[in-house]
Amino acid sequence: MTAALREADLVRPLPKGFVQCRACAHYCAIPQGGAGKCGVRRNLGGRLYLATYGKAAALHVDPVEKKPLFHFHPGEGILSLGTVGCNLFCAFCQNWTISQFRDFPLGEGGAGAYLGEDFPPERVVAAAEALGVRLLAFTYNEPAVFIEYARDTALLAKERGMKTVFVTSGFETKEAWAYIRPYLDAANVDLKGFREVFYREICGARLKPVLESLEHLVAQGVWVEVTTLLLEGYNTEEGELRAMARFLKGLSPEIPWHLTAAHPDYRMPHLTPTRRETLLKAYEIAKEEGVRFVYLGNILDEERSSTRCPDCGRLLLRRRGYRVEALWTDPGVCPGCGRRIPGIWAW
Repeated sequence: MTAALREADLVRPLPKGFVQCRACAHYCAIPQGGAGKCGVRRNLGGRLYLATYGKAAALHVDPVEKKPLFHFHPGEGILSLGTVGCNLFCAFCQNWTISQFRDFPLGEGGAGAYLGEDFPPERVVAAAEALGVRLLAFTYNEPAVFIEYARDTALLAKERGMKTVFVTSGFETKEAWAYIRPYLDAANVDLKGFREVFYREICGARLKPVLESLEHLVAQGVWVEVTTLLLEGYNTEEGELRAMARFLKGLSPEIPWHLTAAHPDYRMPHLTPTRRETLLKAYEIAKEEGVRFVYLGNILDEERSSTRCPDCGRLLLRRRGYRVEALWTDPGVCPGCGRRIPGIWAW
């Protein structure tokens, strides 16, 4: 079986048969026969192709809270789709078996079996409908690297009345965001740290494009939540956490910020699992800096994973793990003081 090739839309031709991929902020200049840093966007004969189109390496129904999204249709299931390949190289990646997979051939008898199961856009949307799921997420690896597949699938999903989500590193270009925006309802963006050296040495990327993506998405009206995986000794210093909190508050104090625990994985097998004390400290810092909706993840903490009204303190959504109990009669409105809670609650 051959790989599923689709010519890329986000590309610029360069001299001598090179092409420049415009999907992410690496802006890879790719020679003929070569691939971008992601491994799946390839120059074949002077034209750029996506080698993973219609190939699902992971396809599961998750709780929407697992993305994590807490202010976006709480309690609903979401069909989550990912492929192989990624434009980042995070040493702590928890999906590294698919995100860092690059060693596959193209051509006759080549990549198909390695890349995943055949799931063209029509089949993905049909699967969601058969499962009774109205939400669709592009996740597990970085959706920017399979953005044509994501865009074609999202277009069909929107035609069927579904809503779509990117779970992303935020390393897209503005061209990529413009390309997917008409079909995108929400995004959870990883803000992995707040130092360029961390992004460069631990993630193989840069911080500035991520901050620009966050600014752009908020300005464009996409519902945004942010996740930071706290790595003991790497991005847990108080000054860095305060700087992140101030940046997010500057975008909007009502952006939900998920502070999550990490465990040893991939190229960081000796990483210290995130201590509860570290998570609690980060939570308090975020609150002190004026972020109104802060949540702890990957640990059991009902109080700090539930949603309260920031004005009167009333409990609105109680979370026990991924189970959600709604304590309001009018979704998005506090029954105690009438304050509107930001988010996407209704269809």
